[in-house]
Amino acid sequence: MIGEASIHGVFVPWLLILALASFVATQLVRRVLRRLGFYRVVWHAGLFDVALFVIVLWLLTLGTAHIGPGSLRN
Repeated sequence: MIGEASIHGVFVPWLLILALASFVATQLVRRVLRRLGFYRVVWHAGLFDVALFVIVLWLLTLGTAHIGPGSLRN
């Protein structure tokens, strides 16, 4: 998964695409956890949010390992 993807002729680092997708997914998970009141039992919300982002990014990386860079070429 090293390299970049070509999106309409613009080379974008593959990790940047995954990081943006994981940021959006993390925001959705955070909203659900806040509505459930989960953050009342979390000691440090900022650290938890960073760890959640890293876990989601790792899961997305594992899930897209078979796609690889260059598959988004048009």
